[in-house]
Amino acid sequence: MSKKITMGRRAFMKTSAAVVAAPMIVPSTVFGQNAPSNRLNMGAIGCGSMGNSNIDNFLKRDDVQIIATCDVDRTHLNKTTAKIEQAYAKKNGMNDYKGCKEFGDFRDLIARDDIDFVMIALPDHWHSIPAIMAANAKKDIYAEKPLARTIAEGRAIVNAVEKNNVIWQTGSWQRSVPHFRQACELVRNSKIGKLLKVEVGLPTGKGIELQKEMPVPDGFDYDFWLGPAPWSPYTEQRCHWNFRWILDYSGGQLTDWSGHHIDIANWGSGKERTGPVEVKGAGAYPRDGLWDAATEYSFECTYADGMKLTVKNNSDTGTPMGAKFIGTEGWVHVDRRGMTTEPMGLMTSITGPDEIHLYKSNNHWGNFIDCVKSREQTITPPEFAQRSISVGHLGDIAMQLRRPLKWDPDNEKFIGDPEADRMLQRSFRAPWRLPV
Repeated sequence: MSKKITMGRRAFMKTSAAVVAAPMIVPSTVFGQNAPSNRLNMGAIGCGSMGNSNIDNFLKRDDVQIIATCDVDRTHLNKTTAKIEQAYAKKNGMNDYKGCKEFGDFRDLIARDDIDFVMIALPDHWHSIPAIMAANAKKDIYAEKPLARTIAEGRAIVNAVEKNNVIWQTGSWQRSVPHFRQACELVRNSKIGKLLKVEVGLPTGKGIELQKEMPVPDGFDYDFWLGPAPWSPYTEQRCHWNFRWILDYSGGQLTDWSGHHIDIANWGSGKERTGPVEVKGAGAYPRDGLWDAATEYSFECTYADGMKLTVKNNSDTGTPMGAKFIGTEGWVHVDRRGMTTEPMGLMTSITGPDEIHLYKSNNHWGNFIDCVKSREQTITPPEFAQRSISVGHLGDIAMQLRRPLKWDPDNEKFIGDPEADRMLQRSFRAPWRLPV
């Protein structure tokens, strides 16, 4: 069931100005998707790999105008802004176009009144602060997975989005791919019988030797990049794409991929608003070197209804990438290459009119824009993202502590384990703190 969200302040002002002469929401067929009154202004926070991928998708839309970019790396920032302006020049038959403002501080971008929504694609340790600030500023948000570096930060994002009635889409785009939806509908409609177990396979990590300190490149605000994380000397193997392998900023392949395949496991099993009650497992963490996130991992989650969810790296474990749903009468495996089933006949099974039909989206970025306009809930709201990454965080905590843990999914606290509870959040380096 969709969830209606109160219209944002700027969107309301844009439509209410014409209330005397026209209905509140003007159909695109009247003025076209290009009409200024129908166009949404976007600010891009993060101009690295995923930021540019998202920007490319939003550039395809005539009802979105990217008017601001932000990054702490001037090289990334200038290159991305140039790409955006070249795209608009070509689209409008112009020799040149200037209209995208650059920022080095996301707070200045968020403060602009003419921005309807922001796209956030930053290192994990930077997910929560700008997201909460944007929500408090009544900006709708498209943000990369995982939701946050810790369970506590993720819950703070969920609360801020709900408090401010803003639209949120997590970049867990597999939900907008038809064969992932088909696989989950097979499971939700009991086509494999009672669901007993879900096996999730994620990539294997890697380590690297200690790196010598290097001069910070010109145009790179390294102190701002570190932000709330502990101070460490600069080396190129620490920053940009490689932040993922360092626990101060992320959780390795485990947390990088939890927002994809564990998200699909939750979708198919109907566990999008809850979590396990017990988790146990073991992992291998590099003892020396710069990268210290788990390279190998294997843990098992048990849910209140008895269902088991296992998460393993896929090297030499017999667990392929993706999610495999195992039931009393068969199984379904799904990954980015497609879907396989047992019995094979399930491959051509069609969901009947009286069966469960899951939320349908065939374009993740388009679904977000549609929801910004309609104020309906997106296919991947923050609560769902919180529950998928929580599984990864819980497994990581259990592996680091090397003991089974009891979990209260309703209150998001460990049961009788203060040491584990302390790992639900991280201290922020001054002057940064979570916004209220």
